[in-house]
Amino acid sequence: MGCGRVGSTLARSLEDRNHTVSVIDIAPEAFRRLGPEFNGDKVTGVGFDRKVLEKAGIRRADAFAAVSSGDNSNIIAARVARETFGIQQVVARIYDPGRAEVYQRLGITTVATVKWTADQVLRRLLPAGAEPDFRDPSGTIRLDQVPVPQTWVGVRTVLFQEQTRTRIAWLDRLGEGVLPHAQSVIQEGDLLHLVMREENAAHAYQTITRGPEDS
Repeated sequence: MGCGRVGSTLARSLEDRNHTVSVIDIAPEAFRRLGPEFNGDKVTGVGFDRKVLEKAGIRRADAFAAVSSGDNSNIIAARVARETFGIQQVVARIYDPGRAEVYQRLGITTVATVKWTADQVLRRLLPAGAEPDFRDPSGTIRLDQVPVPQTWVGVRTVLFQEQTRTRIAWLDRLGEGVLPHAQSVIQEGDLLHLVMREENAAHAYQTITRGPEDS
């Protein structure tokens, strides 16, 4: 939802990666930003209207990004996508960092404008592991942001690192960065910043999804 500079860049980036994209905007002239090569659907309407969302294909969508210029519209649309249509991968652009933190705790990934780019939202929309935050110039080492699945809550970070073959560079907890130590335990809502070898990424994400093994 939203076909401004960021929304149009995001839509083209997703399509370049062979994803099917629908774009919603209240102003039909906004779709000109997509360019003539864009093959996705263009739906004119209010992005939090259920009928508009259904016309755009929300029922078969894997992810939803609310990136219009209004905080209220983005939050309403994001909540409708998540709570009404069951979309798990939802990102909302929020100008007010304070409000962004509140909605982050409600389970809606929010990105405040001060640190917002199309690439950041792209990483949060794509399946886990599809697009790392960083690769070293050789392509050997990558840095990924990973929300903690419920199955890992209460597990020591040392065990997580051993089983996933990754290292936790730091974790975000309640809006603050935390450096783990030997006795650290993963908590609900943690966002892990994982360093791993590119060749180990598949194993890491399989292990994260599967959950911890008894040891």
